[in-house]
Amino acid sequence: MLQYSLRRLIIGAGMLVALSMLIFLLLRLTPGDPIDAYIDPNIPMAPGQLAQLRSQLGLNKPLPVQYLAWLKQALTGNLGFSIKRQDQPVLSLVLSRIGPTVVLMGSALIIAIVVGIVTGVVSAVRRNSATDVSCSIFALIGISSPAFLSALIGLYVFAVRLKWAPSGGMLTPGAEFSLGDLLQHLVLPAALLSIAQAALIMRYMRSSLLEVLNQDYVRTARAKGVREFWVIAKHALRNALLPVVTLIGSTIGLAIGGAIFIESVFNWPGMGLLLVNAVEARDYPVIMGATLIIGACVIAVNLATDITYALIDPRIKVG
Repeated sequence: MLQYSLRRLIIGAGMLVALSMLIFLLLRLTPGDPIDAYIDPNIPMAPGQLAQLRSQLGLNKPLPVQYLAWLKQALTGNLGFSIKRQDQPVLSLVLSRIGPTVVLMGSALIIAIVVGIVTGVVSAVRRNSATDVSCSIFALIGISSPAFLSALIGLYVFAVRLKWAPSGGMLTPGAEFSLGDLLQHLVLPAALLSIAQAALIMRYMRSSLLEVLNQDYVRTARAKGVREFWVIAKHALRNALLPVVTLIGSTIGLAIGGAIFIESVFNWPGMGLLLVNAVEARDYPVIMGATLIIGACVIAVNLATDITYALIDPRIKVG
């Protein structure tokens, strides 16, 4: 297990470096000159001044040299300074947004796991019933609905029309912090973010449990007179959860993509909103730093998922 974990760490580090190279290259391929983000278009600058500024920023060097210089600083924890907030280090700016995103994504993941597993089990146990059909329709709609569409519809229906939840923000402006106020703002965006994940988990849970229920050891348990509840809970559910555990880890990337839209629509002060604002402002250091940290989080979650998968099923031998 230790060798497997170390090997996965090395692979993850390589993937992170490859991701940083890809983002660096894609940003440089975007239309326009990066130097434009550092100057005020209303203040004319002489060509000599532009050349001096380009030299100070290292933008006059070849792209591989620029990338290696950035990577060297990034390995020491220095991700540079924001272009639009030149007194704000990128690392502290990104770290200040991780908390709200973790709260939002963690809540959405809990909702998705509970709803997905419960509906998947109920759907498998009551196969071909009205309940099964209803759960399948829910899963189809959830998987087919883009995050931005769910966010806009949810905002309009539950916040604007029904006024069941606030229309945006993480806390009420000017009010003292309270857990109730946070939950009131959290419920709607977390529920909307969890829709696609819950639908995927439900489909995988149903399919996996149906397969397990047809195994010989399950039929043997029923033949021995074991109650159906314990047949499912003790004998079938644990084995049926194995592919679901892997799916939960892989949906973290899906949740991050959805969080970008959810945070933008609900003005949630997290990583997604920060990244959208940085892209709009062409704030290259923030884009690079945020992408690097998001990638590191996704890789870490996938590593934890692989290890958890091996721990749940002792039959799996990791070589």
